[in-house]
Amino acid sequence: MPRPPNPPAAVVFKDPIHLLAFGFGSGLARYAPGTFGSLAALVLYFALIGLPDWAYLAVVVVVTVSGFHICGESARMLGVHDHPGIVWDEWAGMLITLAFAPAGLIWVLVGFLLFRLFDILKPFPANHFDRQNDGVGIVMDDVVAGIYAWFALQLLAWAFYTYAAV
Repeated sequence: MPRPPNPPAAVVFKDPIHLLAFGFGSGLARYAPGTFGSLAALVLYFALIGLPDWAYLAVVVVVTVSGFHICGESARMLGVHDHPGIVWDEWAGMLITLAFAPAGLIWVLVGFLLFRLFDILKPFPANHFDRQNDGVGIVMDDVVAGIYAWFALQLLAWAFYTYAAV
């Protein structure tokens, strides 16, 4: 099935719902908008890493829960369920993936790659949510991908610091 066209940038930047859903324009990328949206989410991540854990998690909850409405409403207005340019859900998934990540750019890169892998593969129950026709489904498949990526990142960090970092 061909990729639906992006709405004009003027439409995205004029409407607050589309502006957020399209990750402040990062979802307008012609190719791999999910990857560009995930990269843009790193700007928010780096702004949050100095916060206490409870505050970081509060932001994750706000981004995720608000995404149910933002993504669902943007999809409704576009007439396309889970338009590839809607990347607010990637923002939620990236923030989940990087929660409590070890310090260092290498761990951010590994988390990014793991999240993109799980977001593309959509292992159960992500694939179940991906088939739902609402904002909750749009966001929850990325939440699940983020949780899988979080576990993988934490396991890799544990293995590295336990066995490799002598």
